[in-house]
Order: sequence, then structure tokens, then C-alpha cells
Amino acid sequence: MSADSIATEELQDTTALAPVSAWERFSFASLRAVVYGLACVLTLPGLYRFGQVFGFVEWAINFKRRRRFAARLRSLIGPDLPASAVREATLAHFIRTRCDKLIYLIFDLLPKEQMLGRFTIVNRRLLDEALARGKGVYVALSHHGAHHVAGLMMSLLGYKVAGVRDRQEGAVRRYIQAMYERRYEELRQARILYSHSFPRDIYRCFRENFALGSALDIHRERDAHLKTATVDFCGQKREFLTGTAQIALRCGAPILQGFIVAEPQFRYRLEIHGPLADADHAGETPELLQQVMQQYADNVERYIRAYPAEITKV
Repeated sequence: MSADSIATEELQDTTALAPVSAWERFSFASLRAVVYGLACVLTLPGLYRFGQVFGFVEWAINFKRRRRFAARLRSLIGPDLPASAVREATLAHFIRTRCDKLIYLIFDLLPKEQMLGRFTIVNRRLLDEALARGKGVYVALSHHGAHHVAGLMMSLLGYKVAGVRDRQEGAVRRYIQAMYERRYEELRQARILYSHSFPRDIYRCFRENFALGSALDIHRERDAHLKTATVDFCGQKREFLTGTAQIALRCGAPILQGFIVAEPQFRYRLEIHGPLADADHAGETPELLQQVMQQYADNVERYIRAYPAEITKV
């Protein structure tokens, strides 16, 4: 079976598992029309300012979400975090997530070159050199930043991209994903794996030289069969997932780490770090895996402190 047919099967399986109702399609199409109309009238800079105002209003009236984010931030950075810093990060989080949602709704309706010009890969050389080895590359992500933006942009830049995500996708994400695939052939080549997928799907991605990304910093209890490692993270002992990293080590795939950071005016940058393990390592060992996971955790903590508004799981 060809890689293209495998990818198509997986994308069709996604639709079959979680269909979007006729009413949801109508609602989302109407919302897209409104946002696109605003973009045409206000231009993208104007739409971004609209998103900032919208985010501020949400921050002002959504007390529960505001308290939830503040509690999450203090649980990570520490209870002694000044109230002013919590307030600033919380407001920035509301604005960032609202602007992300606005551009996500209409990305496929905008000129491709215009949007690619708003995306930057820092240390892209690390990614290209890793893929040049022909064994695929694992990009360890975290619940930090807009993953869907990075995956979309990398696909449009010509990378063979695969992602591991939870099956519990919202209806709007499924609808927009279908719109993107209809517009961009590159996205029809991408692969979507689930957190409960068989390991052979991940092995296949590395064998076919894909860039595979997934988040390892779990924030809730997962199935008992999923392997984890204990790391020091934000002054606590935490369990992070290890399965995909283990497979990468076994396959000889370089392990990099990526963080997506939002900038003003719907600009994004993907910052690549690593490799977390020597590309010529002798294979998977418990010591090497623990080293990889602790370095991963240290980098996540550093980014949380530097860009607290980018936290996505609250």
C-alpha cells in the first residue's frame, strides 16, 4: 500500500469517527464568512486589532476561565508569582488564543504566499539535517503554542508531516481540517495518528522519513498501558509520556524539540532545539531515554517561564 493511500485512509477514518452535522457545517460556514468579511474590510492588521479587543472583552467577563488559567500558571511557575505578572500573562493568553482562532477559521481563504511569509522556523537547519539522514525525525512538542499552525505551515513548505493527537477533537477543528484538505493538496499527504494508535504507524512514519510531532507533557491521567518517565519539572515530580521518543531512538530517528510562539499581526515562529540525543546513538537504553526526557522537561519549563501566555492546556 502506498504512503498516499495510507494517509488517505487515516484521514477518511478521522471523518468517519467524528462526523460534522449539517447544522454545525452551516454554523461554521457562516462564522467563516463573517470573519473573512472582517478581514476584507479591516485588512489583516485590522482583524488582529479586532481579535485583541475581542480577547480583552473575554478576559474581562470570563471569570472562570481567567481563574483557571491563573491557577494553572501558579501551579507551574509557583504560588509566589506576583499578581501583576499573573494578570498580564492571563490577558495575553486570552488575546493570543482569540487571534489564533480567528486566523485558523479563514487561513485557507487567504493567499498562501501571504501566510507563509508570516511563518518562521528558527534553526531550520537542524530539521533539514535530521531529515537528510533518511530515518525521519521526531519533533517533541508540548502543550505550548498553536500546534495546528505549525503543522499546516510545515506541510505547505513541502515537509512530510505527521502528528499524534487526542481523538477528542472539537467539531470546528474537524470541519476546518476538511476545508484545508480540500484547498491544499499538501495537507492530504499529511498523516494524523491518535494517542491510542498502534506503534507500527509511528515506525512507518520514521521509515518513510516523515517529521512526526507529538506532545509528551501530559496533564491528566492516561491509560495504564502508556509508558511514562518521571522527570523534575517546575519543582515537582511529573510523569511524561515516553512511547514516541522510545520508538524514535529504536529507529535511529533524531529527536528535536519544537516550540510555537505567536507574534503580533498573526505571525508565528517555530523554534527548533536539539538534538536531544546524539544522532549516532547506539540505540535505546533506559539511561539515554531518561536523559532525553529530563532535557525535554527542562526546555518546556524554560519556555513556560519565558512565554506563559502560550500555555494551551488549562
